[in-house]
Amino acid sequence: MMKNLLASSCLFLIAASPVQAKTNWSDFSVTYLNGGDYEVGDPDREVFTFEHASGTTWGDSFMFFDRLKSSDGSLETYGEFSPRVKFSDKQFGIFNNIYFAPSIEMGPVNNYLWGVSTDIDVEAFAFLKLSAYLRDNGGGGDNNEQITVSWGIPIGPLFYDGFMDYATARDGGKAQMNLTSQLKYDIGPHLNLSSKFYVGVEYVFWNNKFGIDGVDERNVNLLAKFHF
Repeated sequence: MMKNLLASSCLFLIAASPVQAKTNWSDFSVTYLNGGDYEVGDPDREVFTFEHASGTTWGDSFMFFDRLKSSDGSLETYGEFSPRVKFSDKQFGIFNNIYFAPSIEMGPVNNYLWGVSTDIDVEAFAFLKLSAYLRDNGGGGDNNEQITVSWGIPIGPLFYDGFMDYATARDGGKAQMNLTSQLKYDIGPHLNLSSKFYVGVEYVFWNNKFGIDGVDERNVNLLAKFHF
């Protein structure tokens, strides 16, 4: 029931938003990653990531799909869709806006998340978001909770952004923490491009990956990211 309701809510937002909302901004990007220290499966992988983000009068949305290719030839696709719908557009101290924040994780197993979210106003951050979720894990087992923080910070000519997910333990799985961040430099102006073209590195610091006790990933990826 929870899964069907969440899927229906997200599909409704996709269908209704072009008619009922004004788009204030949008961004589409393609990222190439190459790393050699992945845990769970082949350690050497190439990843193409397709991302779309937008801000509208009703809130905002973020969607991405990863296409992973391992050195053994195996392929995998994983994606997430995370809209945020405003409950309130008022500011409470450093907390700006309150959102209803459902999310769907799409892979070999689909997971469904119900949550609330807010923006945090901190000087020097381009954005800082805090979300809390109740997870319905489609692979079986009990539900658990998740806290997500995402951020972006300009550092001189560099840009540092990323996210941290902390999910509590559940039957058959340990609590896990995934801190993935990117440090990158825009070479677009040097190539006379009007769009951003980042090069840099992504670092994954993931304890108990997928809830597997003792499987800790420390993975550096080379990165190239082009915004359209």
